[in-house]
Amino acid sequence: MRAGGRQEKVEIGTIVTMDRVKADKDGNIELPAVLHVDGENIISDAKSLAKITVTAEVLENLRGPKIIIQKFKNKTGYKKRQGHRQELTRVKITGIK
Repeated sequence: MRAGGRQEKVEIGTIVTMDRVKADKDGNIELPAVLHVDGENIISDAKSLAKITVTAEVLENLRGPKIIIQKFKNKTGYKKRQGHRQELTRVKITGIK
């Protein structure tokens, strides 16, 4: 499946943490499939994949770990410090159709 510019290998029951999705807690979202493998058959062409959707249940919205960004320029006294926490969503895959 593809979400937030990244691809994840999933199967039913997998819990995935991805970039924030605009959905309520306990809501359902649909995600596009990138590659579909079911035992013997492998589907990778765009027309067939357009028919396949991955449904997921939103478990929670959370924030990632804090990272610190520091900038420094020598001999000028310029210092800058900034923090960032990425907005994330944790989902559970409920179906692949």
